[in-house]
Amino acid sequence: MILKFNYHVAIINYFSNMEIKDIIKKVKQIEIRTRRKTEASLMGSYHSAFKGQGMTFSEVRPYQFGDEIRRIDWNKTARFQEPFVKVMEEERELTMMLLVDISASMDYGTKTQLKREFVAEIAATLGFSAAGNNDKVGVILFADKVYKVIPPKKGRKHILSIISTILSADYIPAKSNIDVALEYMLSVFKKKSLLFMFSDFEDDYSLKILRIASKKHQFLGLRIYDDKDNEIPDIGYTLFQDVETGRQVWANTSSKRWRYQFAEAQKQKLKKIKEDFENSASNFLNINTGEDYSKFLYQYFQKK
Repeated sequence: MILKFNYHVAIINYFSNMEIKDIIKKVKQIEIRTRRKTEASLMGSYHSAFKGQGMTFSEVRPYQFGDEIRRIDWNKTARFQEPFVKVMEEERELTMMLLVDISASMDYGTKTQLKREFVAEIAATLGFSAAGNNDKVGVILFADKVYKVIPPKKGRKHILSIISTILSADYIPAKSNIDVALEYMLSVFKKKSLLFMFSDFEDDYSLKILRIASKKHQFLGLRIYDDKDNEIPDIGYTLFQDVETGRQVWANTSSKRWRYQFAEAQKQKLKKIKEDFENSASNFLNINTGEDYSKFLYQYFQKK
């Protein structure tokens, strides 16, 4: 049994060894579930929330009563000796980037889903919402470094490929480096994008880089957690091993004081993460595996 500890505690980790046929089956199941969610409520909310990057020129037409004077095309007006105005339309197409933490602590779950499977489902819901609005979707998989980048593209097949990649990725026994993922995003994607980061946020990050990314992109952090990330049950005197660093430690989980201190430390850590995102003018969601994540996304879209 492989265990993960934080603050010298442990969490059971289940490594999934899915074969190709299992992945294909899982992808199909996720597509069916998430397409229902997007078609039922999220598609319209997504479109309303993310209206594009501005206005772009569409055409020139004769002036009509009520048109704004500042829209007059003076060159064409002078040429034809009658007023013409420029017609502008919304530049609708957006780029959505999904930054997915593939450190070993994300390949774990004690309920109905592993964190990676839950992430894949939420990513699919976001991806199909974007595809329904003809937006591009790309992915950055990271742990201690960036391991894989899927360039932004459109379409259902591309979203299915993204789901498969998240499910089948090798989850890395190393600490996640959120900074390196954000730095890569900032260096490669210059145009303002919709940025969604999936992680358990167990490792440290730079508040400065978080603020820069939030200023450049529309940023939502999603902390995906399992119940045992926050509270440890009484399982006696046990040897724990961190799946990311290999470090081992013995702990007496029978101690109520020890379990309380751990739970409090996790609460304080979560509080700090929320404050960091809020102070960076970005958004943050804390979602338990197995929860109805669609209500969180709907509230986020409505808020935007």
